[in-house]
Amino acid sequence: GARARLPHHARAMPRGAKDSPDKGGEDEFFAAESTRASEEVERVTSGIELEREASKTFGSDTAILPRLLDASGVLQDAASAIIDDTFNACFAFSDNPAWNWNFYLFPLWCVGVVLRYLVLFPIRLAWIVTCTLLFIGVFTLIHNVTRGKLRANLERDLVHLYAACFVISWTGVIKYHGPKPTQRSGHVYVANHTSIIDYIMLCQVSPFSSIAQQNKGWLGLIQNTAMEAIHCIRFNRTESKDREMVQRRLREHVANPDRLPLLIFPEGTCVNNEYCVMFKKGAFDLGCKVCPIAIKYNKIFAETFWHSRRMSFTTYLLKLMTSWAVVADVWYMEPQEMQPDEDSIQFAERVRSMICKQAGIKPVPWDGMLKYYRPSPKMTEKRRAQIASNLVKLLPPKDGNKND
Repeated sequence: GARARLPHHARAMPRGAKDSPDKGGEDEFFAAESTRASEEVERVTSGIELEREASKTFGSDTAILPRLLDASGVLQDAASAIIDDTFNACFAFSDNPAWNWNFYLFPLWCVGVVLRYLVLFPIRLAWIVTCTLLFIGVFTLIHNVTRGKLRANLERDLVHLYAACFVISWTGVIKYHGPKPTQRSGHVYVANHTSIIDYIMLCQVSPFSSIAQQNKGWLGLIQNTAMEAIHCIRFNRTESKDREMVQRRLREHVANPDRLPLLIFPEGTCVNNEYCVMFKKGAFDLGCKVCPIAIKYNKIFAETFWHSRRMSFTTYLLKLMTSWAVVADVWYMEPQEMQPDEDSIQFAERVRSMICKQAGIKPVPWDGMLKYYRPSPKMTEKRRAQIASNLVKLLPPKDGNKND
């Protein structure tokens, strides 16, 4: 059987040893250590006794304690998946507790609802509808009347102004930190991604070209007109040919000094601004400097996360317009270059860590594109069979016969 050993400092002193006269209080010290060691012996002994009792019950070859320890890996995986599900947490909406729970706060909450839905919302809606109609009319006029560099400059200024109109419609309170982006070749900007409004907020300061998923409806119409005018790159993530086209156009855009600064959201999907999923390496394979941008929203005033599978962009905008305000901080950080001992994946991870640290969000080791796919039934069944096999091995033999 296993034996409990005392720590070295708690072993009994040899017979005949005498206390030194210049070390007062050692008797109390060794007494305390001996007591602590005795408690350790009691804990170990109780574990041994438990195993012995289990051995008597189930047989010496089927002790329950070792079998439980063998099962701890499977149980830990299951508990981790339930308790610490960081993947689904990346796409969960914030759960704000109700505060209008008593007689004097409830009237204030009712007043707030009336102000937001019956006063602020009609004004904001009328504002953005008017601005959109004016934008479409003026943009069409500029596009058909002017030519060359004049048309490009006017269209860029119009997109810049339209982005500011959108921010006003949410009562945006955006605080920008760091130097303003400038138009120069050999640089690309990357940022964490919560919603399309990330791009709109950044464009009201300085227009960006960007890469975005092709959308439908009125949002797709804007992509095909205004965003095309500022050389944005659109793609369909389900088409493999589009990926090759995007990489080629990215390199051409970065090398052209006449193009607007290029903004990329390397997460590839919207995340709830509490976590940051893995960055795609495409933006870090262009052989240019990477300028990180960190964005952090204050969710006390509005829920800014957009889950495109749960709500349309129109519904999302109406939700913002019925909130008090969109409050956010944006940090423009120093350009970064790939180090000689780094590859593109390590470079992307270093930049992601900088953004997470500045914005106060948690990096997680997940590919954000997994939210668009379900695991294959074959892989799920294989995992189930593996777990079942491990659990069967831990069961006691039937009738005390190991071969059954």
